[in-house]
Amino acid sequence: MASCDFVPGILCKFPAISDQYIRDARKIIDDGFKGLVREYGHVIDAVTAPLQWFLNYLERLFTNSPWIVVLMIMLAIVYLGSRSLRITIGTAIGMLLIGMSGLWGDTMVTLAIVTVATLIAIVIGLPIGILMARSDRIQGVINPILDVMQTMPSFVYLIPVVVIFGIGKVPGLIAVVIYAVPPMIRLTNLGIRLVDKEVLEAADAFGSSPGQKLWNVQMPLALPTIMAGINQTIMMSLAMVVVASMVGVGGLGRNTLQAINNQFFTFGFLNGFALVAIAIIFDRTSQAFGKRLQKHSEVVHG
Repeated sequence: MASCDFVPGILCKFPAISDQYIRDARKIIDDGFKGLVREYGHVIDAVTAPLQWFLNYLERLFTNSPWIVVLMIMLAIVYLGSRSLRITIGTAIGMLLIGMSGLWGDTMVTLAIVTVATLIAIVIGLPIGILMARSDRIQGVINPILDVMQTMPSFVYLIPVVVIFGIGKVPGLIAVVIYAVPPMIRLTNLGIRLVDKEVLEAADAFGSSPGQKLWNVQMPLALPTIMAGINQTIMMSLAMVVVASMVGVGGLGRNTLQAINNQFFTFGFLNGFALVAIAIIFDRTSQAFGKRLQKHSEVVHG
């Protein structure tokens, strides 16, 4: 390969845009964002106020309720979802170990954040996934956006969120939702599109309207795939909680970040164990529920 000493400068050094132009463009964009936030700050606060209230309410409910009541309700939900004694006993052991490690309160805060983030992701992702399944044009527009959302480093989500919403629980929650919603959208779209065409033709033959066909045929058959989307949304929410702790989200994520900053190995390991235990509980329960839905669907339509 030729050395730059013997090659014309334009071929040796990439002709980049002038630093002055880049600085001017950055200043215009940054000032525009700041001006937008100052101008519509009250509107942003009003829009995010219900999220703040709901998250604070759920945190207080989880942390102030007697631990035995929370544990019993959690075990009942796990058993009803999975119908597996093995998963239910594993959940009980995991939560008891978390409590004995002194991390019960922080775990409840994390559960509240993940619960709210998952509910918001479902509310946003389900309609968008349905629209994508019903229109190839909408799918062609949304797919590149989802590609960007899923390939962008998680830390990058924090930049626009902090600029627009500031520091606190709600900005962290919004970052978690943005990071976690793509699987919900993609798998809802996929599940509806995978419904057997013969079943749809039979529904048309019975005179079903598009709405009746969607809610009575496509959605029930797509439920196992949609449940897989919910499963992935929960997993990604838990993964993002640690990153979102940088902007004010509490719970296990904040503890893990503190352990990293202070090089507390044992403290970090315990918080990591709690996050892994919660992830396994959610994963096993939602997977078991999805398999039950799949078997039910095969029995009804097979």
